[in-house]
Amino acid sequence: MTNTLFTPATLGKLALANRVVMAPMTRCRAIDNVPNALMEEYYRLRAGCGLIIAEGTAPSPNGLGYARQPGLFSSEQIAGWQHVNAGVHQAGGKIFVQIMHDGRVSHPANMQAAARIIAPSALAAPGEMWTDSSGMQPYPVPAEMTEADIHQAIAEFAQAAKNAIEAGFDGIELHAANGYLIDQFLNTASNQRTDAWGGSVENRIRFVVEIAKATAAAIGAEHIGMRISPYGVFNGMAADADMDALYEALIAQLNNIGLVYIHIVDHSAMGAPEVSPTLKAKIRAEFKGSYILSGGYETARANADLEADRGDLVAFGRPFISNPDLVEKLKNGTALTEPDFNTFYTPGEKGYTDY
Repeated sequence: MTNTLFTPATLGKLALANRVVMAPMTRCRAIDNVPNALMEEYYRLRAGCGLIIAEGTAPSPNGLGYARQPGLFSSEQIAGWQHVNAGVHQAGGKIFVQIMHDGRVSHPANMQAAARIIAPSALAAPGEMWTDSSGMQPYPVPAEMTEADIHQAIAEFAQAAKNAIEAGFDGIELHAANGYLIDQFLNTASNQRTDAWGGSVENRIRFVVEIAKATAAAIGAEHIGMRISPYGVFNGMAADADMDALYEALIAQLNNIGLVYIHIVDHSAMGAPEVSPTLKAKIRAEFKGSYILSGGYETARANADLEADRGDLVAFGRPFISNPDLVEKLKNGTALTEPDFNTFYTPGEKGYTDY
């Protein structure tokens, strides 16, 4: 049978109704960092896709960065996510959560009082970020992580993975992309360490490999995927001469651990640098789990790439914001509603649950 967006798939032991994935997207609706009824409605309305990957969710107070970003480290947050997941499952959906430690991409105004902004090296991210209290603010210089900080962060990811399962998620996605903490270790633009966590390819992948091992020990590798962004430039990242070698080494390690999927960020459709087609093909050939395609897809190109076995599932991002019934619209060839960019990150239902 030819695979299309609308044929069922399996992800580890999980049966998916179709091959459409809702990509994780920051939406900033978690007041006081706690998931709420509005978020339950938002995700439940989109449960027609094969898999929802919920937005980047902090594993600890230090992991928070954006205003109104949800967490997965308190009993209130676990309870909030339980309501979200019950709604999605009652609607027939499957849902993972993206665990995202923001690292240096943060500001004290968006964090709890005792939290610290930490990163591999004491290098500020370029640019500014929004704070509800003071508007746009420059990124501060983070504290360089000590050995103890590194091991604590790894443990926080493992605990967040356990909390995710307690909250009713079907699995987790480790966010190793887009210039957040894991990617900050991978990338020489943000990691200038000279110890065992920086320098060589082997040292720079160590942090994410240890997180993958710790979370797999906590909840089982069949419940864990990973998002990566080779050649990405978001949040001050930059390519180096070892980029392909780094990701090939990482994929080999993830195969040993047994992760269920790899999800590659390709924002070239939105003007970002192209991800090396050679590297993407190599990762597709070498990774033993499922491969999620992403990057400005529409039905025809998605079906062509699935048919050509370039991937197993296809992620859609922005179209899901303004089209909760995206799967039906793609299937029927119905015109898509355009999203309102001004409401992507604002609090409240406008531009969130009113499409």
